[in-house]
Amino acid sequence: MDLRKTFVDVQDASCKLLMLSDKEINQILLAVADAAVEKTAFILNENQKDLDRMDAADPKYDRLKLTEARLQDIAADIRKVATLPSPLGRILKENILPNGLKIKRVSVPFGVIGIIYEARPNVSFDVFSLCFKSGNACILKGGSDADCSNRAIISVIHEVLQHFGVDTHVVELLPADREATTELLHANGFVDLIIPRGSSSLINFVRQNATIPVIETGAGVCHAFFDRYGKVNIGAAIINNAKTRRVSVCNALDCLIVDIDCLADLPDLCLPLHLSNVVIYADQPAYTALQGKYPAELLQLATEDCYGKEFLDYKMSIKTVMSIQEAMAHIRQYSSKHSECIITEDKERAEWFCREVDAACVYVNAPTSFTDGAQFGLGAEIGISTQKLHARGPMALEEITTYKWIVEGTGQTRN
Repeated sequence: MDLRKTFVDVQDASCKLLMLSDKEINQILLAVADAAVEKTAFILNENQKDLDRMDAADPKYDRLKLTEARLQDIAADIRKVATLPSPLGRILKENILPNGLKIKRVSVPFGVIGIIYEARPNVSFDVFSLCFKSGNACILKGGSDADCSNRAIISVIHEVLQHFGVDTHVVELLPADREATTELLHANGFVDLIIPRGSSSLINFVRQNATIPVIETGAGVCHAFFDRYGKVNIGAAIINNAKTRRVSVCNALDCLIVDIDCLADLPDLCLPLHLSNVVIYADQPAYTALQGKYPAELLQLATEDCYGKEFLDYKMSIKTVMSIQEAMAHIRQYSSKHSECIITEDKERAEWFCREVDAACVYVNAPTSFTDGAQFGLGAEIGISTQKLHARGPMALEEITTYKWIVEGTGQTRN
């Protein structure tokens, strides 16, 4: 497979993007949002072709599934992006040097961003809207599970771009096979940044094989620690929302850590979970506390493999700890550094947790389900960065720009 011409076309289109005004960009984004709704029947029909090939019991099925309501939400996110201020041309720093040189640091696009993702067709809309708003062209490499859905979505976007006379290569969808992934990972000189979204195995593969800079996103092994000073009613609501709101996303709760002094409260903390048939893998103290008070068919003894696992399903592990120090040690050992939570009424312990826990997002008395670009007021997101270089947490407009220095002189020369 030779995708060189495709990469050249996308790079050329990225240069043309710089000629569009923010007003024109916003107008096009609003038109794409309208088209997403107007073409609902077409998109859902193509999405159904993908769903028909996947086992409904597969945890990825919910990620793959589009509905009329979800398309409405996607359109709303695109409209939100259109209302946000442009991230480009912002003066991040400026100064006049002793020699009279005026120096300033200005935000600019990366240029071309490659996104590799699995069975999440909503990413096609999200990535386009964010990249387009920030002046970046994007190359999408979706998985075969969602290929019909992705191609339908990109065809809708291309129709809008053609209507406005914009080069459609500003968003390009590659073939769904592995060979295209390899080509993209080695598109040096054409692609400026790669962002993988999906399982830890996908992210690890991209990180290990790319010869282009990579920002890691996606894999979430999220914990909630119920401290001895936590309120049971608040804890039960947080745990239930974090676990069951949408199990197939990276901000879903995977492990409840409970202070040993609170084992008597554990049945009440877990009570709402049985309504969603959540299978609990509990260590021995938690298992004993839940026996006879949680459905037996949903309660199992935990093994070591149950910790550090992103379930993406109606499953959750429980770990009993003797102290907040032990809770944080467990998180340090098993966390993917995505989102972590403490439920406590003790302000000092909350501050301690926030200071010591190393994660992109740390919550006090709120569920990890809030880790989302739209929820943070950023519009749509391109992913949740779990690394520390360049960007961390929800990556939206500002996070997919870089900067350059502009230096103005009046003929100064250097000694």
